[in-house]
Amino acid sequence: MTFPSKTLFGNFSIDTPPLFESRNVNFKDMQIDVIIPTFNRASVLPRAIASVIEQSFQNFQLYIIDDGSTDETRSVVEKYLQNKKVHYLHQTNQGVSSARNLGIKNSSSEWICFLDSDDEWLPQKLAIQNAFSEVNPQFNFIHSNEIWIRNGIRVNAKAKFDKGPHDLFKRSLELCLISPSTVMLKRELIHKHNYFDESFEVCEDYDLWLKILVTEDIGFISENLIKKYGGHEDQLSTKHPAMDFWRVRSMIKLFSTLEHGQKREQLQNEIEKKSLLLMRGFEKHQQYEKKNELLNLLKLLP
Repeated sequence: MTFPSKTLFGNFSIDTPPLFESRNVNFKDMQIDVIIPTFNRASVLPRAIASVIEQSFQNFQLYIIDDGSTDETRSVVEKYLQNKKVHYLHQTNQGVSSARNLGIKNSSSEWICFLDSDDEWLPQKLAIQNAFSEVNPQFNFIHSNEIWIRNGIRVNAKAKFDKGPHDLFKRSLELCLISPSTVMLKRELIHKHNYFDESFEVCEDYDLWLKILVTEDIGFISENLIKKYGGHEDQLSTKHPAMDFWRVRSMIKLFSTLEHGQKREQLQNEIEKKSLLLMRGFEKHQQYEKKNELLNLLKLLP
């Protein structure tokens, strides 16, 4: 197994020889907790679960967090519970942030991976990320490229979705470039930044990743390690068209924690740009309550 000849590390791109030829990697003591939050996705959940169970790297514990599903989710999961690596937790419906946080708090490994219940890992995902971590121990957060599937058809991502490290913080202000299903990060980072914000209906990943990007160099593997599925009706991005409202809310929170500097200036510019567009949209569609919510948020800026 090899990485691409050009592998991106934090803010650097270097030539990488075949991984297992460059270092003798010992996986004996490495353990990962995998967290799948799910709500009413019994039809696609088996695909996600199977993609974890069938990983070539087997030092993991899988936590499936049922966020109050009313479909056949429980009976679907029961088929996998004879596998001692698989754990099932149920809660009343409180949202994806709460579900992920419940999984984090009920697991214990140093490293955590997330998998959305409508996505799928490729078989070498964990092996490649763990090998990358062994060779590059300076990174506490690692993500990768992904294959996009829309309405059953593979599509190419636009240039603005480039996940490489160049100006990643600045580019991540526009939209969430890091997919949760690609992420492997250390538990300590989640504790440090107070978990996923459960008050966010959407963009909770955008919110946490931005806080991490302020201070962390992030490891990036340019190989596709997951399949990301979209186009279905129950996607949160479909249910919440004004995603930028939540992004502005996240940026305003972060802005107040930063001292003067380039990142603070970049935040301010993006807040102004998105807020102007949102105001125009709320006015056009006579969404005056939303407009007032945004105005109240903007009053929080120093």
